[in-house]
Amino acid sequence: MINFNGNVLEQKNVLTQNRAFLYGDGVFETLKIVNGKILFLEDHYFRLMASMRVVRMEIPMNFTMEYFEEQILNLVKQKEISSSARARITVFRNDGGLYLPKTNEVSYLIHATPLENALYALNTVSYEVDLYKDFYVTKQLLSSVKTTNKLINVTGSIFAHENGLENCILLNDTKNVVEVLQGNLFMVTGKKLITPPVSEGCLNGVMRKQILALAKRMEGIEVSEEIISPFDLQKADELFLTNVITGIQSITKYRKKEFTANLAHLLVQKLNESISQN
Repeated sequence: MINFNGNVLEQKNVLTQNRAFLYGDGVFETLKIVNGKILFLEDHYFRLMASMRVVRMEIPMNFTMEYFEEQILNLVKQKEISSSARARITVFRNDGGLYLPKTNEVSYLIHATPLENALYALNTVSYEVDLYKDFYVTKQLLSSVKTTNKLINVTGSIFAHENGLENCILLNDTKNVVEVLQGNLFMVTGKKLITPPVSEGCLNGVMRKQILALAKRMEGIEVSEEIISPFDLQKADELFLTNVITGIQSITKYRKKEFTANLAHLLVQKLNESISQN
């Protein structure tokens, strides 16, 4: 028997033993599907495998990249959203145990929703951000893994909403810039494109990897992974965030400073070109 919202019920709720629900004992990937193809599939797959290894989950023998691809594409096909969709695969340790699990075997859940646009486009509407300083990201390996414990992102999103912001910038325990609530952060100063290194606690983003690779092939652009302080942001010419679903989102305002979107425009074009060629 369980008490659910004040009602004592005979049946067992599926969540009463689910370790992702009880302890955040899960990892996940969010992917974009365009015209029946998963974008950056290999990068997502290897990051998921790496995440499972970091948290000591057993990787099923059948959990190959081809299996992973088949399961996702079959779902979006059945939902008739293969042309443009967002899918999430969540892998969680099986029921049993308290902090110490009874098994390291896993189960997974995939769900998918349609997206309006297949190609990436730069949204140039007002997009204001500020720092989120209620909690800090720790500089450790777990911070670079997409686990189902995202309370700092949840509370930060509430803070942004309450303060009329589109997003917030997260800081680490040494008060340096890490990322934004929904992705990685890039800063442009002159001809230099900078993003914090993964060692600062940021997510090892799939789109982050694509943008770094594209920018390194562009003439006249110096690309660097280095520590960014909050003071550096106000000296920047351009700020933008990246994730697989949005692609690139320009930040128009941070505190009293307003920014251009010149490099972001070029990178979106390069990104779409690279996708169409693959």
